[in-house]
Amino acid sequence: MTAESPRWFKSSYSDNGGSCVEWAPLGALATGIVPVRDSKNPGGPVLHASPVSFAAFVAGVKAGEFGTV
Repeated sequence: MTAESPRWFKSSYSDNGGSCVEWAPLGALATGIVPVRDSKNPGGPVLHASPVSFAAFVAGVKAGEFGTV
């Protein structure tokens, strides 16, 4: 990624009091790696996932595989 701060997005379904995962799609397009972070800690660590892994994560969330928070 460039030195510029990425633009972060969270799901429009994320209205549950702040337990959200954010991702930076432009960073993913630029590098082929999907940056992911915890919206409650924007200065904290950023995970870097492959597009395939991130897609599997999103599919798992949609299927309810991780339960509820």
